[in-house]
Amino acid sequence: MTGSDIDREIGREIDIEQRYVADLYARVDALRVVAAAGVLAAKRADGDRDAVAVWQAEVARLDAAEQGLCFGRLDMHDGRRIYIGRLGLFRDGDAEPLLVDWRVPVARLFYTATATAPHGVRRRRRITMRGRAVVALNDELLDLNSAGSGGLVGEAALLAAVTAERTGRMSDVVTTLQAEQDRIVRHETSGVLVVQGGPGTGKTAVALHRVAYLLYTRPHLRTRGVLVVGPSRVFLDYIGQVLPGLGENSVVTATIADLWPGNETSRVEPSETAELKGRAVMADRLAAAVRSRVQAPDDPVEVEFEGQVVRLDQRTCGRAVRKARRAGLPHNQARLAFQREIVDVLARRLIEDMEAVVLTDSGEAIDGGSPDGRLSEADLRALAAAGVVLGQDDHDGPRALLDETDRNGLRDSLLADTGVQAALDGVWPPLTPEEVVSDLLGEPTDGWSAADVPLLDEAAALIGFDDRAVFGHVVIDEAQELSEMAWRMLMRRCPTRSMTIVGDLTQTGDPAGATSWDRVLRPHVRDRWHLARLTVNYRTPAEIMAATTDLLAAHHPATPPPQSVRSTGQTPWRTRTIPADLPTVIAHLASTHTDGQLAIIAPTIHIRPLSTALSLPTQPDLTHKVVLLTPDQAKGLEFDSVLIADPTTILSAAPLGHNDLYVAMTRATHLLGIVHPGPPPTELSAIRELRP
Repeated sequence: MTGSDIDREIGREIDIEQRYVADLYARVDALRVVAAAGVLAAKRADGDRDAVAVWQAEVARLDAAEQGLCFGRLDMHDGRRIYIGRLGLFRDGDAEPLLVDWRVPVARLFYTATATAPHGVRRRRRITMRGRAVVALNDELLDLNSAGSGGLVGEAALLAAVTAERTGRMSDVVTTLQAEQDRIVRHETSGVLVVQGGPGTGKTAVALHRVAYLLYTRPHLRTRGVLVVGPSRVFLDYIGQVLPGLGENSVVTATIADLWPGNETSRVEPSETAELKGRAVMADRLAAAVRSRVQAPDDPVEVEFEGQVVRLDQRTCGRAVRKARRAGLPHNQARLAFQREIVDVLARRLIEDMEAVVLTDSGEAIDGGSPDGRLSEADLRALAAAGVVLGQDDHDGPRALLDETDRNGLRDSLLADTGVQAALDGVWPPLTPEEVVSDLLGEPTDGWSAADVPLLDEAAALIGFDDRAVFGHVVIDEAQELSEMAWRMLMRRCPTRSMTIVGDLTQTGDPAGATSWDRVLRPHVRDRWHLARLTVNYRTPAEIMAATTDLLAAHHPATPPPQSVRSTGQTPWRTRTIPADLPTVIAHLASTHTDGQLAIIAPTIHIRPLSTALSLPTQPDLTHKVVLLTPDQAKGLEFDSVLIADPTTILSAAPLGHNDLYVAMTRATHLLGIVHPGPPPTELSAIRELRP
């Protein structure tokens, strides 16, 4: 077959697919009309919010499918053609789908069928679209005896996706999910799934596609909610379009700091302090601090109530404290139980005094009453405070004057009395999370660090100052960065322990972060978690991964790097300068960059001078062609090219600086350059040097 014959055949196939896709879009347009009418009708029907929300969600689902509505076709040995897309479409009254949602079981063959295990698939076709137009086809013949177009190549779609120029926003990979990724997306565990994978293996993409899959197969999660936790707001903005592009708009995204709203995390903690605050032992220290705030008095406390003196003695207080604690309630709720217990005792004593007049041998009242059995002025004031209005006859003789309603009124009055309340608070004070943490740390409350947030959350749980949202499923990206206290915080938000956790232990940069998945998970789920591994690097070229060999060997000798699927022919390079010239050299290199998005990754100490030299903001802006950021801010991101400034300082700036450097070196899809003031670190000395 000649080249022109192949072109004509491809053209005919594109025309066939274009006609089919046009029918699919016509169906989507018709459904849009129905959904828009549903929104309007629901708003008119007394503003039924639930109905409006349902129809608006349908509009959003249809809108999300506009780009890349149909991206695949399976030709089966039994003659069926199955079209795969972002949502399922049917003709009215027809049980056979026009388009199969990528999450249904039959669509799994699109990602997993191979020539050695075709599972009834003869041909897999990937359909590339621009807007509503079919622009390319990509065929894989799984039955090698079948006739087919020799001009269509198997892995072109994947390679096109991983080599495409970066835009500053992550795109979904629903069209190019690979078999090992698909297995994890559809993993059937209902508990904790840990996805361990090195740079470029698609951990984040897998986690987000798993969310979309779970929301489709487990509809109850839509009412319980899904939380996606990322390492930074920059990262969450980067992935922000993926789930909406898959038709899911109801997922909550947050950083750890975002989960404690209303408090500004303005302080940056020294790494040693952050590591100490992240230890699980802080939970015990906070619990002890809260418990120590309850102090029974050493001597009786006398309080005046409406002209009468009531006494809080140590024995009564101690008994009430023990009873309240046995209930197992948080501090502030247990405080209410303690108060009720004390007030019951005080009310009972007041009632006994008021209802029984005791006389001396000479006939004088010794309890403040009158010799003829009438109530004293103090008794009357106490009863009035309780809301008891006495008639003339009620003043006569010693008898039970208060019914249960009156007794409850007296208790309420005691609780409302400022003197009584102050005495009760002296034993069992009300607490706030900020007060507990500030007192424990001896730090002011006018500024918090990110490391303080899990402590505040722990204190809130201990005292019952808790309005946190609870979710049906939680996804944690870059999970290796979480401290033990942060894990406690997230576990409280997911009582069912339904989680997808993705990370790479060789990229842990936070001193309080994980060195073992079992160590951080066992206290919460014991051995009820499953580990899945991603082993293929789709993003980072083989040349760049080879440049990290000495770094990995020095610090993670037992960890094999993920295998890259492609090579670019562009060898990483390094160049030497002097410290004073670093900003100038970096600025010059950035000015000559023309291909795609460039990231300049530098230690914090260089961010401000580089920002000035490059005329860039100090906070990363992923919409720029050149982005300036620290290794920590670069976690989970990818760029066409990367320039690393001063790797020696990156290595020495933190206890796990070698992991930070590994992160910086593996962000590029094409080219890596390194500028080092003075000699290069030993781990990078084998990289090709460019001399000025």
